[in-house]
Amino acid sequence: MHDIKAIRENPAAFDAGLALRGLDPAADAILAIDMELRAIATGLQVNQARRNEASKAIGQAMGQKDVAKADALKAEVAALKENLPALEAQERDLSATLSDRLLAIPNIPFEDVPQGTDEADNIEQYRWGTPRTFDFTPQDHADFGPALGLDFEGGAAMSGARFTALRGGIARLHRALAQYMLDIQTAQNGYEEVNPPLLVRDEALVGTGQLPKFAEDLFRTTDGRWLIPTAEVSLTNLVREAIQSEADLPIRFTALTPCFRSEAGSAGRDTRGFIRQHQFEKVELVSIATPEQAEAEHAHMVAAAEGILQALNLPYRRMLLCTGDMGFGARKTFDLEVWLPSQQTYREISSVSQCGDFQARRMNARYRPEGEKGTRFLHTLNGSGLAVGRTLVAVLENYQQADGSVTVPDALRPYMGGLDVLTPR
Repeated sequence: MHDIKAIRENPAAFDAGLALRGLDPAADAILAIDMELRAIATGLQVNQARRNEASKAIGQAMGQKDVAKADALKAEVAALKENLPALEAQERDLSATLSDRLLAIPNIPFEDVPQGTDEADNIEQYRWGTPRTFDFTPQDHADFGPALGLDFEGGAAMSGARFTALRGGIARLHRALAQYMLDIQTAQNGYEEVNPPLLVRDEALVGTGQLPKFAEDLFRTTDGRWLIPTAEVSLTNLVREAIQSEADLPIRFTALTPCFRSEAGSAGRDTRGFIRQHQFEKVELVSIATPEQAEAEHAHMVAAAEGILQALNLPYRRMLLCTGDMGFGARKTFDLEVWLPSQQTYREISSVSQCGDFQARRMNARYRPEGEKGTRFLHTLNGSGLAVGRTLVAVLENYQQADGSVTVPDALRPYMGGLDVLTPR
């Protein structure tokens, strides 16, 4: 949500920020609505004040036995009462129009975010790890995974495309990955574990930016609730409509949840395998911070996600996203991309974003600075630590053997009940 006061004060800066996103100027249209709304609000206040003043004057006129004056005042009050509902309706309608316009506009990138139109303009910052040299041709997980328990056919038979059942050792490896991630994020990186709702109301998704613009990417239930596309929604909304003490910040949340996405904009992409599913699990990280803490929290969150990849010895690279490739609510985003031998390329496994006060304004989430009576909007951050399914794919492909088996990474063996190799059934 954008600050209308800031747009009034510097409309050129607002339009310049939109231009970085490749969007047309919007300040003039927004300010025209805002000006009309303020004029109506002023007229409403004037009419309400005059109604109250005239109502009092009626009593005075009656006390003075000035019937003519009292009747004139009564007629005036009646006319004002008749006009007020129309003005109030205009104010409500224009207020909703202005809110809808502001809610549909993405966040403004930070100045240090590179300009660009798509992923080709992202900037690689560094690489970690060396891709393994195989003495055989590495296979795609979609080819050797079924023999280990990736049941694409069973999942699709009951639920359709982009659903997969995990069985046997694969199911246990997936669970081990999730539990390992959660343990590291809570025990080592300072995140509080949360078991949040998976069904949320409209306002929760408006708060984090998925609604109203991206409804087609979501699944909705028959009672009007939505299945969460990421635990970011549930975790960030824990501070909705509340005021935090500055002494309690930053607040760090983590959750392991199923996530549900319609993938409406991904037709034809990653149709094979376990990369892009309608239902998947993810360990999400969310930070609630002051503006001064946000940059350090961003670095901490990126390091928390990278630490999992390093512990699993999975080669990856860190990318700084350009203005044209960032998510709707982000001001700055780092993507971590893991190496997949079968594709001979890096694929996204975590996206870590700083949102400024964009989400907090939509949620009315604030904090009270120490020594001040007033409140300020919080800054929010979110990222994956990590996407469990994609990490499973990376482990399968990077640890595959020529006979179709997969070696279990050392970090996961305590979670595997002593199992150190997955063998084909």
